[in-house]
Amino acid sequence: MIRTVIENILLFLLPTFLYLAWVLFQRSRSEAQEDGGRDRLGATHLLDDAPLLWLFASGALLVIVTLAFFGSSSGGKPGQHYQPSVFQDGKIQPGHIE
Repeated sequence: MIRTVIENILLFLLPTFLYLAWVLFQRSRSEAQEDGGRDRLGATHLLDDAPLLWLFASGALLVIVTLAFFGSSSGGKPGQHYQPSVFQDGKIQPGHIE
């Protein structure tokens, strides 16, 4: 259960991580092109100018779309039953849907 919660939280934060990586990449690229050193803000101030509403909305949309996709594409058809794996003749027979 905790793994599912952590996966959904990381999926929700994925747009923010991508945004931060892009900003850091752009800053390092622009600093490499500059001769003089302008005083740059540190990594702690990256989220001050971030579009937090858009990052929140895109993270929520990503989680909803992913959950809807996996909820509708996995599992069996109505009326089918899951047969769990069994230990037979010294071998484990994998579970399946009948």
